[in-house]
Amino acid sequence: MIKGISFLRPASNHADFERLASFFSALGFVPGSGWDEAESKGASFLAPLGNLELVEGAMPAKADVFIEVTQLDAVREAAVAWGRQYGASPGMAISETEETHWKSRLFTIEPVVGQSFAFWENTEPLKGKPIAVEGDLSAKGMRFAIVVARWNAVITDRLLEGTLDALLRSGAARSEIEIVRVPGAWEVPAAARTIAELGKVDALITLGCLIRGETAHYEAIYNEVSRGIGQSQQDTGVPHAFGVLTCETLEQALNRAGIKAGNKGFEAAVAAIEMVSLRRKLLADSPDREDA
Repeated sequence: MIKGISFLRPASNHADFERLASFFSALGFVPGSGWDEAESKGASFLAPLGNLELVEGAMPAKADVFIEVTQLDAVREAAVAWGRQYGASPGMAISETEETHWKSRLFTIEPVVGQSFAFWENTEPLKGKPIAVEGDLSAKGMRFAIVVARWNAVITDRLLEGTLDALLRSGAARSEIEIVRVPGAWEVPAAARTIAELGKVDALITLGCLIRGETAHYEAIYNEVSRGIGQSQQDTGVPHAFGVLTCETLEQALNRAGIKAGNKGFEAAVAAIEMVSLRRKLLADSPDREDA
């Protein structure tokens, strides 16, 4: 029969009310319906879960409201940014993030005098829950080959730059990155297959660009390129990241190569790093482990 629970926090004046409302909006709370009547007005903010907890003895922190989050450092940064934007009110204070004895991290903030809130994050969020195996994004100690088509070089060179940027930023050594250039997208699968079968790299990143023309040539090339790259990955077991663009116009291709819609070469490199890490974890857990 219980449907929900609401905690009402009185604001001492209109300025504090507006300040608190902007604070919770800045932190990403979903606004509720609220109300505006002759005798009072209310700003409602919703959270996915709510608890009523009774405490005997010392409170976990000097705050009346505890808000659990999943990215505590990002929340604190948002709170600090909000304070800079709206200015510190008299008595406003934000604590440093501290470890607690109840396996969590916590900071408190008082946006207005008399209104103190604690934000906390569980340091063991997956305890008692099924754990997903995921790859990490550190490329240290990994070996990569980048197969890049020369055709539409104004696009593929940008994709290559994005790929190298992602790998080097993630800790890959430049000496562990091999760049192989082929005439066009059609030749990418064959080169990728040869490199994968040599067994000298942990992952391949395939880069190319196909722009639609007035004939069916575009579809024929794309289908074979995608099939060949996928087949090479399945047969060799070596991760192949797909960075071959298929676009209607040159403008679309430029946008996807770093102008507006991000750099797909960068994204392909990140996917390759994660898949190498994931593969290593899966092989390490396998009773019939073979060398990665």
